[in-house]
Amino acid sequence: MQDRRILVTGGAGFIGSNLANALARDNDVVALDNGYLGTPENLDDGVEYVEADVLDEALPTDVDVVFHLAALSSRQMLEENPRRGARVNVEGFVNVVEQARADGCDTVVYASTSSIYGSQTEPCPEEMDVEASTGYDASMMGRERYAEYYSNFYEDLALAGMRFFSVYQGYGGAEEHKGQYANTVSQFAAQIANGESPVLWGDGSQTRDFTHVSDIVAGLVRTAEERLDGVYNLGTGESYSFDEMVEMINEALGTDVEPVYEPFPIENYVYHTKADASKVRAATGWEPRIDFEEGVEMVCAPYRDE
Repeated sequence: MQDRRILVTGGAGFIGSNLANALARDNDVVALDNGYLGTPENLDDGVEYVEADVLDEALPTDVDVVFHLAALSSRQMLEENPRRGARVNVEGFVNVVEQARADGCDTVVYASTSSIYGSQTEPCPEEMDVEASTGYDASMMGRERYAEYYSNFYEDLALAGMRFFSVYQGYGGAEEHKGQYANTVSQFAAQIANGESPVLWGDGSQTRDFTHVSDIVAGLVRTAEERLDGVYNLGTGESYSFDEMVEMINEALGTDVEPVYEPFPIENYVYHTKADASKVRAATGWEPRIDFEEGVEMVCAPYRDE
């Protein structure tokens, strides 16, 4: 993608800043963020930063493409403030799309979630049944339904919802500011590097389709370039248990820190995730390039260099 004007909402956050920085090499990029989960320190000098909220009027939507990544992005955030979560995740989406459409933008790529599949040990295709087990799931499904409406009602408008699978980068990237909301890989690597035992819920056998943020960025860009419409999975199709992840971190760091196991403190926990990304692969040629072993090495590299 080149010579385009692009808006990234949530653009100073973890995924958003990685996307904005990558796009800014060949495009005019505006990163919009309210500072709740993002920081302008994540952004390169070539990115224009606008501090604003997706619920505001007069957003900078006079662009060619909108990547709408702004969200309250965990079940805990929605449980603590369900009204705010619904407003940001659903009304904020509608507000951005309405303003972008009024300004002539015809391409929107937005963040959804794979948690709506529930616990699945087999690869999940987009057409399988989904469910709202949490308020966060409900809000992302609300986004998808509104996007379906816009696609059906406005023939010239393309909206692609990306169901992310367990995105990580590590604290050497743009993830550290997320704290307790950072991916478990990043949290556990930091703890083990400091000689602290990570806490695993249950027996550590739960699995995740860990997907490196650089692969997510590549998938988002290709989706916009092809002006896809509908919903698409972004994941590797490979899953690893938390026990395996801790073992790989110890190996990468040359440590031998044992985890601590505790009972599950929440209900409706997603035990397993695995993507079927064949739909986006067929539409764009996208392939994840970083396998999890390499990704863990990248997460741990800054600690080895200290």
